[in-house]
Amino acid sequence: MTDAPHLSNSEPEGNWADQMEQAVLDAAIARAPALGWNSRLVRAACADKGLSKGDEELLLPNGARDLAALLSRRHDDRAMAILADVDPKSLKIRERIARALSARMEAGAEHIEATKRCAAFLALPVNADLGLKLTWETADLLWRWAGDTTTDWNHYSKRAILSGILVPALTMRWFDGREAAEAFVARRIENVMAFEKWKAGKDFDAPLRKVTDVLSRMRYGAKEA
Repeated sequence: MTDAPHLSNSEPEGNWADQMEQAVLDAAIARAPALGWNSRLVRAACADKGLSKGDEELLLPNGARDLAALLSRRHDDRAMAILADVDPKSLKIRERIARALSARMEAGAEHIEATKRCAAFLALPVNADLGLKLTWETADLLWRWAGDTTTDWNHYSKRAILSGILVPALTMRWFDGREAAEAFVARRIENVMAFEKWKAGKDFDAPLRKVTDVLSRMRYGAKEA
């Protein structure tokens, strides 16, 4: 940006942009309870930091959507900081996920009112794509912390399941408190573990193998045993 307020000759522009994004986010968090999460909030937060309309468009080209992404990723970073002193290998898998979800829920608890406004913004149909993307990012981050290295379809199913737990858990944390949210998480994890235990005894590939065998015999003329 050509007219950045405090960009010195020795300071890389990228560093300025990162720092200004966080400063604007701080201003938005303070104003969101009164203004909601919208373009008006973006303009007010940028104005608080001395940014012109042109600077605002360069810094946050997607407006309130960019600001929502910044907030979600800040909460992700805070969750990872909370988990930094925890060795996931010392925990059972269900304990890892419970601990990771708890950390993510608490990461945004300091500014719950602003976070609620942001969540309402992401719940709008026009922003559903961004909400899903950010939820997936968080689920992926938590699973990686928990030690998941899968690359097959389990990689996606694990993140889809965790995303399905994450959204209602966060909502419950904001409106009903930590105890209710963690009780909900415990119940959902127990349900998932019970399903996984049941699934482990099933051969879901059997129908596919049977169809493949039949098609192979039809193609190559193999006789049935």
